[in-house]
This record gives sequence, structure tokens and C-alpha cells, in this order.
Amino acid sequence: QVQLVESGGGLVQAGGSLKLSCTASGRTFSTYVKGWYRQAPGKEREFVASMTWNGARTDYADSVKGRFTISVDSAKNTVYLQMNSLKPDDTAVYYCAAKDGPYYGGRTLYDHWGQGTQVTVSS
Repeated sequence: QVQLVESGGGLVQAGGSLKLSCTASGRTFSTYVKGWYRQAPGKEREFVASMTWNGARTDYADSVKGRFTISVDSAKNTVYLQMNSLKPDDTAVYYCAAKDGPYYGGRTLYDHWGQGTQVTVSS
């Protein structure tokens, strides 16, 4: 079983940057598909970014393409989400997710979820 813990959220001004981290414990998840989702108040959870287990392929929601980057440090069992040029619309709780199985880009169904970290972007 994999446990995921996110960190790095906070309050930032529009145009600023944040880097979220998600560290896995319980077992290595180097062979897992990994993703980031977010949920804004009153809205459904939505896909943000994902990657194959080896990072050979990454996918992004159109709303974050060119501003966000997903990456992984397998030695640290950690997946990251670098967020640049943040906008107030990026305000949400951000969740990381992982799955030991096939990759379907933004349509991947994940088995393991973190508890979320709040990101607030002020205008």
C-alpha cells in the first residue's frame, strides 16, 4: 500500500510561483503512474497533470499547459508540480495521485490519493 503526502501549498500573489511536493511511503512508487488534480470551492475535482512511470510522457490540462510542470525524483520517492505564472483561477486544493497500472493520460483512474494541499492565489 502506498501513502501519499502533499506539501508546498500556500498563499501567493498572481504571477508568482509555487512548487508542490508529494512524497510516497509504504513502498516505492517508481513504477507507478503519477498525477496531480485540483478542486476549487464549489467545483468538481479536475485533472491538472500526469506522467508515465518513467516520465517518458506527460500530459497537462489546457488551463495549465506552459505554466505547470510535473516531474519526479525517484530516489526521493517524490513527485513535484512546479507552478509558474499563477492566476487566481488556480486557487484550489491540490491532490497527488498514483496508480500501479496502465497510463491513459488525463483519463487515468488512480488508486492512491493524498490528503491535499491548499493553494491560494491572490489578485
